[in-house]
Amino acid sequence: MKLLDYTVIFEPLEEGGYMVVVPALPGVVTYGDSLDDARTMAVDAIKCHLEGLFKDGEKIPQDISFKKQPVKEKLSIPVNIL
Repeated sequence: MKLLDYTVIFEPLEEGGYMVVVPALPGVVTYGDSLDDARTMAVDAIKCHLEGLFKDGEKIPQDISFKKQPVKEKLSIPVNIL
């Protein structure tokens, strides 16, 4: 068995729990009621995604290397649709 490492981002949600995204695997998004639950769900989602790629004969992506930490900021967007 080979171990692969992937960076995951845990975003706390207003209603509780965490949304999890995997930058190296677009479309892999999951949720957990607690941080531990979110980690478990992330492992399961990544494993299922990779098994699907392997089954379809597709390349298994490597983790994305962040040279710098992502920047988080709030932008005000003027819109005329409201």
